[in-house]
Amino acid sequence: MANNHIQRINDDIQFHLSTLLRSVKDPRVNQGSLLSIVRTDTTGDLRYCKVYLSVLGECNEKELKKGLKSCSPWLRHELGQSLSLRYTPELIFEIDHSIEQGAHISALIEALDISHEDEE
Repeated sequence: MANNHIQRINDDIQFHLSTLLRSVKDPRVNQGSLLSIVRTDTTGDLRYCKVYLSVLGECNEKELKKGLKSCSPWLRHELGQSLSLRYTPELIFEIDHSIEQGAHISALIEALDISHEDEE
């Protein structure tokens, strides 16, 4: 039962953070690239939450992480207002390259010149 509770909290945090990230005014976060939250992992005691972000487009990852770290208290405050939890978890941001790698692999597969007629 605890896993279901944590999973629901992860889903709520992911939903609210995806909305809040659009309204961040820091230019390091809004560099013109597309940010999406891949997943969130909250600890069992609700003290920490790792947020895995995927960045599509060109961006400076160091500056993005600095911008996210600087706006993290505001994001945490807004999460606390919208979620009814005993503790609002501290947000730890990680960059996830899985979507970018998937797009690269898909492009490589599309670049192959294999026709289905040759196989038959």
